[in-house]
Amino acid sequence: MTALQAILIAVLQGATELFPVSSLGHAVVLPALLGWPIDQRGADFLPFLVFLHLGTATALLAYFWRDWWDLAVGVLGFGSAPRVALCRRMLALIVLATIPAVILGFTLEHFFRGLFGAPMIAAAFLVVNGALLLFGERMRRHGHRPITELTWIDALLIGCWQCAALIPGISRSGATIVGGLLRGIDHEGSARFSFLIATPIILGATVLEVPKLLHASVAPGVFTLAAVAAVVAGIVAWLSTWFLMRWFRNHDEWALNPFAYYCIFAGVVALVLLRAL
Repeated sequence: MTALQAILIAVLQGATELFPVSSLGHAVVLPALLGWPIDQRGADFLPFLVFLHLGTATALLAYFWRDWWDLAVGVLGFGSAPRVALCRRMLALIVLATIPAVILGFTLEHFFRGLFGAPMIAAAFLVVNGALLLFGERMRRHGHRPITELTWIDALLIGCWQCAALIPGISRSGATIVGGLLRGIDHEGSARFSFLIATPIILGATVLEVPKLLHASVAPGVFTLAAVAAVVAGIVAWLSTWFLMRWFRNHDEWALNPFAYYCIFAGVVALVLLRAL
């Protein structure tokens, strides 16, 4: 992997991990279209996987640090009794929403990893992702329920929607935002909850890859390049989050539609080009 390829992958990861357009789908399809000989399951790519996830998770922690600080302070028992109870309840809802994807991911890990090397499948599911976003906008329950009013059922259902993102081409943020819209939360609130539950998921995926990284035979210079890529991914992820939170706040009636049309267009074009290769 060249330095240019590493930086481009970092930019791609930082943007598509949070935009509802599927980072996995783009990571599988684009190298195939560009003819990059990158083995995403190889030892030399593993540091990039770990460091890019770390950069993205750091960006989310940095952007939502007040939310996490408030939760930590409340969980430790500082503040009024209602505030402490609310913070502990919110943390429990975040944990609950991550459980379905963790269970399914562990159970079917080898199956989903097998899809990483299938660009045609990823491109097809990009189209499905676009349809999912349009479905969410059409079927949403219009309302402005704050995420503090989420119930246990709400969190569990949103967590189940997150499971769809185990398939390359289906966006994790897109699926969870759709799940929130269907529970009567607006785009901004759905995005906030989506990004909050993304942090432990991304950190967890990073931690799981560390033991493999420690036993991998990595060429000299790869870690340095991966560290630079992580910084780039983190900066892009922070800027993406900043943009998206304002986008969802200011375009609540149709915020997902442009991303849906992009996914359908990109998926169809990728399918045509991949078939022609």
